[in-house]
Parts: sequence; structure tokens; C-alpha cells
Amino acid sequence: MAAAHGRRRRVALPWTVRLRLCGLEAAIDVAQCRDGGVNRSLFSLFDRRTPADPRPDATGVGSTDITVDASRGLWARVFTVAERSPSPRPVIVYFHGGGFTLFSAASRTYDALCRTLCGGLGAVVVSVNYRLAPEHRAPAAYDDGEAVLRYLATTGLPGHVSPVDVSACFVAGDSAGGNIAHHVAHRWTAATSASTSPVHLAGVILVQPCFSGEERTKAERALDGVAPMLNTRRTDLSWKAFLPEGADRNHPAAHVTGGDDGGPEHELPESFPPAMVVIGGLDSLHDWGRRYGAMLRRKGRTARVVEFPDSIHAFYVFPELADDSRKLVDEIRAFVEEIIRSKQSTS
Repeated sequence: MAAAHGRRRRVALPWTVRLRLCGLEAAIDVAQCRDGGVNRSLFSLFDRRTPADPRPDATGVGSTDITVDASRGLWARVFTVAERSPSPRPVIVYFHGGGFTLFSAASRTYDALCRTLCGGLGAVVVSVNYRLAPEHRAPAAYDDGEAVLRYLATTGLPGHVSPVDVSACFVAGDSAGGNIAHHVAHRWTAATSASTSPVHLAGVILVQPCFSGEERTKAERALDGVAPMLNTRRTDLSWKAFLPEGADRNHPAAHVTGGDDGGPEHELPESFPPAMVVIGGLDSLHDWGRRYGAMLRRKGRTARVVEFPDSIHAFYVFPELADDSRKLVDEIRAFVEEIIRSKQSTS
């Protein structure tokens, strides 16, 4: 493992990526406070926002914002393909990353990512603007995710060119959003059934998900201060902001992998759907991603683990790393299409 980490450390990144990484890391460090607070006004100088636009862009994707629950300020951005489809489009409910404390569904980075997913998958993408910590600690983000699924079950997504199939609904997210996607899927499958809700979770897609525990993994120790984007200080401050007051990283919101590492054993509902887990070799979270996949398999669930050996955390937001980004979309599309084919063959 150590030798493998050594090889990965020497992977060169384009200078434009390194420059953007420096800016992003500086913005995060300025925004994060030692007490777990977040200076949003400073981070907003880096976090450019993009308004929704229903007009199709060059790839044929348009977007609209919907209000899910005005009382808590919960809304989502819906991305659709303008071209009419003869069959209902699947729905992907997406949760953005940002350490539970930063970014939004309107952030230029995530607007672009969701547009890419919408066009590349031919799906309707519902990007959730969940409430951020520390103002709204766990389980607020999980509550918001559930609220969006209830909205889809009761209201649907009327007015779209093509019909939408909420019985083929996927929850997805990257980094902190991957954590949220898991917990929302866990809650939904524990509380609902196919007979009580039209929204059926067909799959879970976790891209470099943010899980943790009091133990430092080999990857966290080896890549701390070496790999870009994440280090233990930044992730610890994110957990401090997100977890309930006084909780450590073995709290069930953070530690879901169970096993022999001292954390609690995680129980899964019988109907928890198949999962796809994306892991980056230059991401300090990748041991937690592998443990997550192992936990699912240990409990008899389907887990497809897709590895990008030389990829940094959040590689998919850098246009210069287009080859891996295209591969990521291809892998997600293959996962979604396989599950939909399986659903159709058994219906």
C-alpha cells in the first residue's frame, strides 16, 4: 500500500488544475473557523452562482428552480433534456459536496456538473439545496433529502417535455453529498415500501463519499498534507460543524461501515438498493469508500466499486481532467441502465 501511495503522489496535474486547487483550498481555509463556524461572506467571493435557465443550452439541457418547503427555505434545481423521449426518464436526486457547510445547488461548479449528468444520462436531475451546517447540523440535511423525495411522491415534476419515472429514482451525491445520499436512502427504504409510495429508490450513487470514524485510516495518514483538496484538519472541522454538539466521528452519521475498526455496526433495511461507489486513489477518503462497499457486500447488498487510481478528490469538477470525468459519466450511465433493464425484465 505504501508503495502504491508513493506512485500516486508523483502523478502530475495540469498547472491550471493546480492553480484552481490553490484558490479553492485557500477559500476553504479562510471560510472554516476553529470553532466549527463558517465565514460564508468570504467563501462567497470564490463560490460563483449561476441562475436557473429553462432555455436549452448547447447540450440541450435546461434548468428550473422549484420550492419544496418554503418554511425551511428548501428548494431544488431541476435539470431536464429538451428533446422529447418516447419512454419515461429516470430521476436522479443529487446532493452536492462541500463538507456539509459550503456550496449550493446554484454554485457554478454544481450547476455545470448536474448539467453534464443530465445530458450524459438522459435523466432528470434534481439538485437539492439542502440546509448547511453549522447553522443546521445533522440530521437537517437528511431531513431535507427525505422532504424532496416526499415532494416527488406527492407533487411529481409536472410540465416536462418527457414523462418522468419516479419508480426509477436514484439518489446520488459527491463527498459530503454522498454521505447524505446514503442516509436519505437508508431512511427512505426503512420507512416506505413500494405499496405506500410511488417513489421507489432503484439505486444509490456515491462519488468519493465522506464517511469517517475516530480511527485514522492508512490513506488518511499517508495522504494528509500530500494529496490536494482534503486533509485531516479540513475534514475534522467539517465534521465538527455537521455532527451534533459533543459527538465524535464514531457518530452514526459519520461512521456507517461497522466491522472491526471500533465503530458501531450499521444496520440496513432489507430494501436498501444497489449501490455504486466511486473511489479516487489520490483521495484520502478512499479507504472509507472501500469499507463502505465491503459493508454492503457483508450484509448481502449489491455494491459496484469503481476506482480511479490516479484521481484526486473532486476530480470531476475540473474541465482539464475531462478523460476521467467522461469515464465517470459512462460508469454512472452503465449502472443506471443496468438497473432499469433489470427492473423492466422483472415487471
